[in-house]
Amino acid sequence: MSRAPRRQSARKSPAERALEVAAAARDLAREQGLAAVTLRGVAARIDVTPALVAHYEPSMDALVASAFTSIVAAEIDEVERILASLPTPTARLAALLGTLLDGTRDDVTVVWVEAWALGRRNEVLAACVRAQMDAWQAVVQGIVEAGVASGEFATPDAASVAWQLLGMIDGLNAQALVRWGDAATRGSLIGHAVEGMLGLARGSLARA
Repeated sequence: MSRAPRRQSARKSPAERALEVAAAARDLAREQGLAAVTLRGVAARIDVTPALVAHYEPSMDALVASAFTSIVAAEIDEVERILASLPTPTARLAALLGTLLDGTRDDVTVVWVEAWALGRRNEVLAACVRAQMDAWQAVVQGIVEAGVASGEFATPDAASVAWQLLGMIDGLNAQALVRWGDAATRGSLIGHAVEGMLGLARGSLARA
């Protein structure tokens, strides 16, 4: 069967075309996962030839890494805006758990899970994954340190608490992608664990 000829793409400046390629990669990753970010996939998205995509982004490893960073950094910015409006570290920690475990961010969870796997062979992506994990750790550690300073939390090692908490969140969200376990209890189970880690009374996070 004959294929319809590709319409001639509008002429754009190099800067505009590079932004278009990056946006297409980001949108593909968010909708279909990082594995969908290929030369052909991005080219089809913006209706140009794969050769044109390769001209503006010769390294697909770098394009995948850029798409990952764009998605994850945007989520961190969004979550930080949510937390900034809350009055206490306990309220911020409760909101953090709520927004990361309620299932509304599964598209970003897929991107994370794929990035951990693909990063084994894509060092550019692996470096970006490490940087964004550091960024998340800084967010959580900042909440814990603020809670210690205000007397709400009790822990001698805020960094370790942040590391453990992120590991629990990532694990539960990855499990949820294959519908393992009771999604409705994820928040309460991790909340009780965190309360124990921080010397909070049981139910404190739920009440917050």
